[in-house]
Amino acid sequence: MKPITNVIICGTGGQGILLASEILCEAARMAGNDVKKSEVHGMAQRGGSVSSHVRFGEKVYSPLVEKGTADLILSMEKMEALRWAPFLKPSGTLLSCDLEITPMTVNTGHAVYPDVISMMKEQDIPCRMVPALEIAEELGNLRVVNVVLIGAASPFIPIKEDYWFRAVEERVPPKALDVNIEAFRKGRQLSG
Repeated sequence: MKPITNVIICGTGGQGILLASEILCEAARMAGNDVKKSEVHGMAQRGGSVSSHVRFGEKVYSPLVEKGTADLILSMEKMEALRWAPFLKPSGTLLSCDLEITPMTVNTGHAVYPDVISMMKEQDIPCRMVPALEIAEELGNLRVVNVVLIGAASPFIPIKEDYWFRAVEERVPPKALDVNIEAFRKGRQLSG
Protein backbone atom coordinates (compact mmCIF):
# COMPACT_ATOMS: atom_id res chain seq x y z
CA MET A 1 0.00 0.00 0.00
CA LYS A 2 1.31 3.45 -0.94
CA PRO A 3 1.90 5.67 2.09
CA ILE A 4 0.02 8.95 2.31
CA THR A 5 2.03 12.08 1.55
CA ASN A 6 0.93 15.30 3.30
CA VAL A 7 1.78 18.69 1.80
CA ILE A 8 0.83 22.24 2.79
CA ILE A 9 1.31 25.09 0.34
CA CYS A 10 0.94 28.50 1.96
CA GLY A 11 1.43 32.19 1.34
CA THR A 12 -0.64 35.31 0.85
CA GLY A 13 -3.34 36.20 -1.62
CA GLY A 14 -2.22 36.55 -5.22
CA GLN A 15 0.94 34.44 -4.93
CA GLY A 16 -0.36 31.49 -6.94
CA ILE A 17 -0.86 29.02 -4.11
CA LEU A 18 -3.92 27.54 -5.80
CA LEU A 19 -2.12 26.99 -9.13
CA ALA A 20 0.81 25.36 -7.31
CA SER A 21 -1.58 23.01 -5.50
CA GLU A 22 -3.36 22.20 -8.80
CA ILE A 23 -0.02 21.25 -10.37
CA LEU A 24 0.82 19.04 -7.38
CA CYS A 25 -2.62 17.39 -7.43
CA GLU A 26 -2.46 16.74 -11.16
CA ALA A 27 1.03 15.21 -10.95
CA ALA A 28 -0.05 13.01 -8.02
CA ARG A 29 -3.18 11.91 -9.89
CA MET A 30 -1.16 11.07 -13.01
CA ALA A 31 1.11 8.94 -10.81
CA GLY A 32 -1.91 6.82 -9.86
CA ASN A 33 -2.68 8.27 -6.44
CA ASP A 34 -5.95 9.03 -4.73
CA VAL A 35 -5.74 12.81 -4.13
CA LYS A 36 -7.62 15.08 -1.74
CA LYS A 37 -7.22 18.86 -1.46
CA SER A 38 -8.59 21.57 0.78
CA GLU A 39 -8.09 25.31 0.34
CA VAL A 40 -8.51 28.26 2.68
CA HIS A 41 -8.74 31.57 0.88
CA GLY A 42 -9.42 33.83 3.88
CA MET A 43 -8.87 37.49 3.03
CA ALA A 44 -6.88 36.53 -0.07
CA GLN A 45 -7.95 39.58 -2.08
CA ARG A 46 -6.57 41.81 0.67
CA GLY A 47 -3.20 40.04 0.91
CA GLY A 48 -4.34 37.72 3.68
CA SER A 49 -3.16 34.20 4.40
CA VAL A 50 -3.96 31.48 1.85
CA SER A 51 -3.26 27.79 2.27
CA SER A 52 -3.86 24.56 0.46
CA HIS A 53 -3.65 21.12 2.07
CA VAL A 54 -2.88 18.29 -0.35
CA ARG A 55 -2.87 14.62 0.62
CA PHE A 56 -2.25 11.72 -1.71
CA GLY A 57 -1.58 7.99 -1.57
CA GLU A 58 -3.34 4.72 -2.28
CA LYS A 59 -6.51 5.78 -0.43
CA VAL A 60 -7.05 9.14 1.27
CA TYR A 61 -10.13 9.84 3.39
CA SER A 62 -9.57 13.41 4.56
CA PRO A 63 -8.09 16.43 2.78
CA LEU A 64 -6.75 18.13 5.92
CA VAL A 65 -3.17 17.81 7.13
CA GLU A 66 -3.01 17.62 10.92
CA LYS A 67 -0.41 19.44 13.02
CA GLY A 68 2.88 17.60 13.13
CA THR A 69 2.16 15.40 10.09
CA ALA A 70 3.21 17.42 7.00
CA ASP A 71 5.92 15.75 4.94
CA LEU A 72 6.46 19.04 3.13
CA ILE A 73 5.51 22.65 3.70
CA LEU A 74 6.01 24.93 0.73
CA SER A 75 5.74 28.60 1.65
CA MET A 76 5.60 31.52 -0.77
CA GLU A 77 6.53 33.98 2.02
CA LYS A 78 8.80 33.79 5.09
CA MET A 79 6.32 34.73 7.81
CA GLU A 80 3.80 32.23 6.42
CA ALA A 81 6.51 29.56 6.72
CA LEU A 82 6.80 30.39 10.42
CA ARG A 83 3.01 30.40 10.84
CA TRP A 84 2.62 26.92 9.32
CA ALA A 85 5.80 25.33 10.78
CA PRO A 86 3.90 23.56 13.62
CA PHE A 87 2.30 21.35 10.94
CA LEU A 88 5.68 19.93 9.87
CA LYS A 89 6.53 16.44 11.09
CA PRO A 90 9.98 15.95 12.66
CA SER A 91 11.42 14.36 9.51
CA GLY A 92 9.60 16.76 7.17
CA THR A 93 10.95 19.43 4.83
CA LEU A 94 10.07 23.13 4.87
CA LEU A 95 10.92 25.15 1.77
CA SER A 96 10.22 28.87 1.71
CA CYS A 97 10.65 31.69 -0.73
CA ASP A 98 12.95 34.26 0.84
CA LEU A 99 10.33 36.93 0.14
CA GLU A 100 9.04 39.20 2.93
CA ILE A 101 5.58 40.70 2.44
CA THR A 102 5.04 43.27 5.16
CA PRO A 103 1.58 43.20 6.73
CA MET A 104 -0.39 46.39 7.35
CA THR A 105 0.58 46.45 11.05
CA VAL A 106 4.26 46.59 10.05
CA ASN A 107 3.60 49.21 7.37
CA THR A 108 1.84 51.45 9.89
CA GLY A 109 4.58 51.04 12.52
CA HIS A 110 2.43 49.08 14.98
CA ALA A 111 4.57 45.96 14.64
CA VAL A 112 7.96 44.82 13.40
CA TYR A 113 8.49 42.12 10.80
CA PRO A 114 10.06 39.23 12.74
CA ASP A 115 13.50 37.75 12.10
CA VAL A 116 11.98 34.54 10.73
CA ILE A 117 15.28 32.74 10.12
CA SER A 118 16.47 33.30 13.72
CA MET A 119 13.10 32.28 15.14
CA MET A 120 13.13 29.05 13.16
CA LYS A 121 16.67 28.27 14.31
CA GLU A 122 15.69 28.92 17.94
CA GLN A 123 12.74 26.53 17.55
CA ASP A 124 14.83 23.90 15.69
CA ILE A 125 12.63 24.17 12.61
CA PRO A 126 14.60 23.04 9.57
CA CYS A 127 13.86 25.54 6.82
CA ARG A 128 15.49 25.95 3.45
CA MET A 129 15.13 29.35 1.81
CA VAL A 130 14.65 29.25 -1.96
CA PRO A 131 15.63 32.25 -4.15
CA ALA A 132 12.42 31.89 -6.17
CA LEU A 133 11.90 35.64 -6.61
CA GLU A 134 15.43 36.04 -7.97
CA ILE A 135 14.86 33.21 -10.47
CA ALA A 136 11.50 34.67 -11.52
CA GLU A 137 13.18 38.04 -12.09
CA GLU A 138 15.86 36.34 -14.25
CA LEU A 139 13.06 34.78 -16.29
CA GLY A 140 11.40 38.17 -16.67
CA ASN A 141 8.11 37.15 -15.07
CA LEU A 142 7.45 37.64 -11.33
CA ARG A 143 4.27 35.60 -11.61
CA VAL A 144 6.24 32.32 -11.85
CA VAL A 145 7.59 32.37 -8.27
CA ASN A 146 5.00 29.71 -7.35
CA VAL A 147 6.13 27.39 -10.15
CA VAL A 148 9.80 27.88 -9.22
CA LEU A 149 8.87 26.79 -5.69
CA ILE A 150 6.83 23.77 -6.78
CA GLY A 151 9.81 22.81 -8.95
CA ALA A 152 12.13 23.12 -5.92
CA ALA A 153 9.72 20.96 -3.92
CA SER A 154 9.29 18.27 -6.58
CA PRO A 155 12.40 16.20 -5.70
CA PHE A 156 11.04 15.84 -2.14
CA ILE A 157 7.74 14.38 -3.37
CA PRO A 158 7.57 10.77 -4.59
CA ILE A 159 6.35 11.51 -8.13
CA LYS A 160 8.28 10.85 -11.35
CA GLU A 161 9.67 13.89 -13.16
CA ASP A 162 7.67 13.44 -16.37
CA TYR A 163 4.38 13.62 -14.45
CA TRP A 164 5.44 17.00 -13.06
CA PHE A 165 6.11 18.48 -16.49
CA ARG A 166 2.85 17.05 -17.86
CA ALA A 167 0.98 18.55 -14.89
CA VAL A 168 2.46 21.99 -15.59
CA GLU A 169 1.37 21.63 -19.24
CA GLU A 170 -2.15 20.64 -18.14
CA ARG A 171 -2.65 23.46 -15.60
CA VAL A 172 -0.85 26.50 -17.05
CA PRO A 173 -2.45 28.54 -19.88
CA PRO A 174 -0.70 27.99 -23.26
CA LYS A 175 0.47 31.62 -23.54
CA ALA A 176 2.45 31.28 -20.28
CA LEU A 177 3.56 27.67 -20.69
CA ASP A 178 7.16 28.17 -21.87
CA VAL A 179 8.17 30.47 -19.01
CA ASN A 180 6.44 28.22 -16.47
CA ILE A 181 8.19 25.09 -17.77
CA GLU A 182 11.52 26.92 -17.47
CA ALA A 183 10.57 28.16 -13.96
CA PHE A 184 9.74 24.61 -12.90
CA ARG A 185 13.01 23.29 -14.40
CA LYS A 186 15.13 25.95 -12.63
CA GLY A 187 13.34 25.30 -9.32
CA ARG A 188 13.85 21.55 -9.66
CA GLN A 189 17.58 22.09 -10.30
CA LEU A 190 17.88 23.86 -6.94
CA SER A 191 16.94 20.71 -5.04
CA GLY A 192 17.94 17.99 -7.48
